[in-house]
Amino acid sequence: MIDYTTPLKTTFELQRQTIEGSQRAIAGSLDFQKRLTETAIDTLAVQESTQRQTIEFVQESIHRTLDAAEGTTGTAVPAQVRETVDEQYEELLAAHEDAFDTIESELDDSVGSYDELTEEYLAALDEQIELLVQAHEEFESQSIEATEQMSDQVDELQDQVEDVQAQIQQVSEQAAEAIEG
Repeated sequence: MIDYTTPLKTTFELQRQTIEGSQRAIAGSLDFQKRLTETAIDTLAVQESTQRQTIEFVQESIHRTLDAAEGTTGTAVPAQVRETVDEQYEELLAAHEDAFDTIESELDDSVGSYDELTEEYLAALDEQIELLVQAHEEFESQSIEATEQMSDQVDELQDQVEDVQAQIQQVSEQAAEAIEG
């Protein structure tokens, strides 16, 4: 008897492995996106610090320029000019800090929402994949059962064909003997 179910079993197993591999790939992709976002947020502090240092450097450069102007002209720069520069840079640094605080807060909120949605999506995906695999296994079982039944019927038909061939052979031999005899 030939086992017609082995290729079916192999095919169904490969299909299930593909489905489960796709599920893992999706989860991995979402995890990668999450880590990428977290890395971007982590670099935000470095960006803020670097920009703050640049602003402070420009402020110091302006003071050095004013000092140089005083040295070359021999005329003192009015204290009000220096105070105005310092006040404006203090306001700029405060606005800079507020902007980064707002960006960080908004990003944290967005990441929190994204994480929640991702978890819900993955849970729904897991549930759907589980249902798909169960239906797939049921279909496999039905297909194998049908194939086994068909195989049994083919075997029975083959046996019947062999019996008929044997009977034909026997009748042919008897007819030949009767003609010869």
